[in-house]
Amino acid sequence: MTRKRSWQNIPIYTLLIVLAVVYLIPYYIILRNALMTQREIAAFDWIFWPSQMQWHNLIDLFNDPIAPMGVGLKNSFLVSILQVAGQLVVTSMAGYGLARVRYRWADHVFYLILGALMVPSAAIFVQTFLVVAQLGWVSTYQGLIIPPMFYVFSAFIFRQFFLDFPQELEDAARVDGLGSVGIFFRIVVPNSTGVFVALGTIGLIRAWNSFLWPLVVGQSRSTWTVQVVISTFMTAQTINLPAIFMGAAVSVLPILLFFFLVQRYIVEGVKTTGIK
Repeated sequence: MTRKRSWQNIPIYTLLIVLAVVYLIPYYIILRNALMTQREIAAFDWIFWPSQMQWHNLIDLFNDPIAPMGVGLKNSFLVSILQVAGQLVVTSMAGYGLARVRYRWADHVFYLILGALMVPSAAIFVQTFLVVAQLGWVSTYQGLIIPPMFYVFSAFIFRQFFLDFPQELEDAARVDGLGSVGIFFRIVVPNSTGVFVALGTIGLIRAWNSFLWPLVVGQSRSTWTVQVVISTFMTAQTINLPAIFMGAAVSVLPILLFFFLVQRYIVEGVKTTGIK
C-alpha cells in the first residue's frame, strides 16, 4: 500500500521540481550575467556559464563614482526598516480600532477603507507628490519614509486578524485595570507576532523594491535608494549590462536571506487572518 502511494506521488513531485526550476531561472540568469562581460551578455550564442568569471564586476560596481551603490544600499536599509516600523504601528492601531471600537459610523468608515483598496496608487501619485513638495520633503528621508507608511491593505489584514482575537484576554486585562492603549500594547501585540512578522516582511519587500516613488522624491544623489542607483546604469546612450545584473544580484541578496529566515511566520500570519 505504501509503495503504491509513493508511485502516485511521483507526478506531484515531478511537477513541483519543474516549477521550482522555472522559478529559479531568473536568479540563474542574474548571477550568470553578473559574472560575464558586456560582449558575452550581448552575444547571439547562448553561454550556459562564463568560462572566466568576472569578479571585478563586483568591485567596479562599488567603485563607480556616478552610481554610489554603497549609499544606495544604506538608504534602502534605512528607508525600508523605518517605513515598515511606522507602517506596522499605524496600520495595526487602525486595524484594532476598526475591529474593536464600535460607534455609529464604524461600518461606513470600514467601507470607505475598502473603497480605498480599489483606487490604483497611480491615481493619487501626483497629488501625494504635490503634498510632499509643499511640505519641503523632496530629497529628504521623511519624504521617502512617511507617505508609504499608510498602507490600506495592512490595516485591512490587521482588522481581519483582530476580529478573531480572543475577547476574553482583553476582558481579563480590562478587569485588571488596563485601558484600551494598555490592552493593545501589553496584551494584543505580544500575542500577534505571526501577523506582525508576515505583514512586516511583505512591507519590507515592497519598500525595498520600490522604484518610482524614490526616483521622484529622492532627487538628490545622497537620498538615492539601491533601485534608483541600478537604474543609472541604463541611459539613452549606453547600457552597462554587467553592472545592472551585478547590482540586481547585490540588491536581491539581503531581502532573499531575510525572506528565508521568516518564511514560516508569513505562512502562519496568512493562516491566522482568516483568508482561505
